[in-house]
Amino acid sequence: MQIEIDARNIKCGGCASAISTGLMADPRVEAVNVDIASGRVTVEADADIRADLEQKLAELGYPPKA
Repeated sequence: MQIEIDARNIKCGGCASAISTGLMADPRVEAVNVDIASGRVTVEADADIRADLEQKLAELGYPPKA
């Protein structure tokens, strides 16, 4: 299942790396792709875990756009 989230504060490769590392810690996450230019985080997961992903992004400092 592909989940797309538009997040704030993504400015560089370091941000993308922090997001990937943080989200991949969840065993339900199979892949993470971060588009720095658009701020879009695309996650491949085995279930609809959007709420958990949004919470983790906020904890990492990249809250979802309203």
